[in-house]
Amino acid sequence: MPNLKIAILSYRSAPFGGGQGVYVHDISKALTERGHKVDIISGPPYPKVPEGVNLIKLPGLDLFQTFSFKERIKIFKNKKKKNILDYFEFCSVLLGGFPEMKTFGHRCHNYLIQNTDYDTVIDNQSLSYGMLEIQKMFPFIEIIHHPITKDYKHDLLANNKLLYRFSRYRWYSFLNMQKRVAPKIKNIITPSSNSSQDIAKDFRCNESNITVIHNGLDVNIFVPYEDIKRDPFKLITTASADVPLKGLDYTLTALSILKNEFQNMNLTVIGKLKKDGHTSRLIERLGISDSIVFKTNLTKKEIAEEYAKSSVAIVSSLYEGFGYPVIEAMSCSTPLIAANTSSIPELIGNYATLIPPKDSTSLANSIKLIINNYDKYKSISNKGRDHIIKNFNWLKITDEYEDSIYKAIDEHNKC
Repeated sequence: MPNLKIAILSYRSAPFGGGQGVYVHDISKALTERGHKVDIISGPPYPKVPEGVNLIKLPGLDLFQTFSFKERIKIFKNKKKKNILDYFEFCSVLLGGFPEMKTFGHRCHNYLIQNTDYDTVIDNQSLSYGMLEIQKMFPFIEIIHHPITKDYKHDLLANNKLLYRFSRYRWYSFLNMQKRVAPKIKNIITPSSNSSQDIAKDFRCNESNITVIHNGLDVNIFVPYEDIKRDPFKLITTASADVPLKGLDYTLTALSILKNEFQNMNLTVIGKLKKDGHTSRLIERLGISDSIVFKTNLTKKEIAEEYAKSSVAIVSSLYEGFGYPVIEAMSCSTPLIAANTSSIPELIGNYATLIPPKDSTSLANSIKLIINNYDKYKSISNKGRDHIIKNFNWLKITDEYEDSIYKAIDEHNKC
């Protein structure tokens, strides 16, 4: 197969900004290692690109670097040569919206009109109007990790106050665009069968246009570091504080239950705590602030080392389109407890403990069971690492991506 020039579009690609930032880094690295020339075309915040990958910056206003009204006014005033997209982005943010996907799509289209030498274009979940124009110009693939309708649903369930619900309605107004664009996309890749079903249902897409390819993991970084001393009472989870979808409340409540019996029980959260936010207040109310540490901006190796220090990994999400923390924990051979929901059972096979979502008592009991029978569950988690190596290694995943890319090229050339 010939080597290709590939553009990967990403409306924001912060290297430590969650699963999508990780995905952009890893897929560009994997395709580059196959000999393809990869450009990441990104809006701010920009990614840390792998060796051999070219970064093309499409500056937007990046108004979400601050939540200060005065600072946002200053950013807008300081932008030179403002155009209509800048004015739209600024006004939309002031009115509570999230316009970055829409404006990024138009900026990408404008850029690609002037730069037509790509063999294929892959967009990372902007699902913007500009992508429909790009699809006419190039062999095109849209990555949809999961429909954001799920985030919106769980945000509304978390709070029934009128002002909050209106703010969520404004924030998720981009869903109207995505629901119009998604059914017109000819090639969609999603990382789980569960997401495929949800995309078809919520975005009314033809299932024949959706291909399931799992996300991959660097199993040579996420390894069991046997030389690192394990804390028998250390728990670990990855969660964005104050994001209802991640279900962190249930892990915190389980910790408070366990503290009655295990005084040394402690929790590391890979994520950022929002000052005076919901999670911060819950921690104070439960009286567990001395038993929790939040860590951010960790490298992959540092995250793997945190797993090595831990006795139990927890994924208490209410929904996951894929769930990197699931396969990261399993690859590190850390006994895992996860909520039995969405894509999670699809990922773990028989190598982790599943519990009902939103059930802190079941979570606490499962943690206690693992701690009291650690050798048994460690043996299961060792087999879980073999499962991850077999099914989620980048060699296998890249083969599947190349098949989809060449198929998209063939279909485009026939048109």
